[in-house]
Amino acid sequence: MNDTMIGVDLAKSVFQLHGASMTGQLKYRKKLTRPQFRKFMADQPPSVVVMEACGSAHYWTREMIRLGHDVKLIAPQYVLPFVKRQKNDAADAEAIVIAAQRPEMRFVEPKSQEQQARAVLFRAWERLVHQRAELVNALRAVLYEFGHAVPKGIGNIKRFDVVLEDPNCDLPALVRDECGDLVKQIAEQTIRIDAKTNTAKEMATTADTARRLQTMPGVGPLTALAVEAFAPAMQSFKRGRDFAAWLGLVPRQHSSGGKERLGRVSKAGQTDIRRLLIIGAMSRLNWMGRKTIAEGSWLARMLARKPRMLVAIALANKMAREIWAMLTKNEDFRDPAPAVAARLTCAAAT
Repeated sequence: MNDTMIGVDLAKSVFQLHGASMTGQLKYRKKLTRPQFRKFMADQPPSVVVMEACGSAHYWTREMIRLGHDVKLIAPQYVLPFVKRQKNDAADAEAIVIAAQRPEMRFVEPKSQEQQARAVLFRAWERLVHQRAELVNALRAVLYEFGHAVPKGIGNIKRFDVVLEDPNCDLPALVRDECGDLVKQIAEQTIRIDAKTNTAKEMATTADTARRLQTMPGVGPLTALAVEAFAPAMQSFKRGRDFAAWLGLVPRQHSSGGKERLGRVSKAGQTDIRRLLIIGAMSRLNWMGRKTIAEGSWLARMLARKPRMLVAIALANKMAREIWAMLTKNEDFRDPAPAVAARLTCAAAT
């Protein structure tokens, strides 16, 4: 491996390079077009290449690895403090190298083509859900202006048909036609959403990791797909708490003078997995509300003194740690409730 570190400021057409030694001495600065960049990197001996984790960074990471380089990705917010005065491409490339040479710097795990493909499927499903919600809200607003109140929720979508198909409906003909067109668009979006959901389910049944994740209550095919698409290898985290912190499920700190001050969850991590885990945790609480929660268990103690939503976030944190343990140990989910109940029974007997 050469003793050169190359910082690359990526763009669509122009690439700014900053070559430096491992001790920081400048070797060269270059501005190259896309074809020139590929040829220049192919001619370079194996070096450490550092880029910001942007849209095309994972593609170029795979290309640089194929050329024999060692590639590191840095989150843009970690590069910004090292930009000197004026911001331009050359200053950004230099800041990337300076940031990468910090011994305490944390890097982003590159994604494979398979991970990016799963992410595309998940984003497509999410986009269709948002578009359908927009159409439903628009239809609800139109009907409300004419005196018809339809409750929120996708489960009440059939009430739109009841209003529009009523022979005594007082809506003007033009409004009824427009509402009918919105209903057709909602139906089309629902068909597309169901198709992508089925694709995710099929993928979840064939992949061993997704199958293992779904053995945990509150984790379905979409959550498993999101973990596979957006989460790095669990071996990159030292402990389960690090994975929970990466998701943004730990309290925000504002500590000083030896006094620890903790606030709300940081929300500084991966939003998709965090949101799905919280939804899954809330579904577990709603389902277990109709069942029997072991008296004296962690959940029972939390529900006795904390709001339900706060308990759901704490449970999502616990689920994240359990996901880390399952994937690092290659084990399916094991429900701790029977063991807790057995310990409580033994304690009561003694």
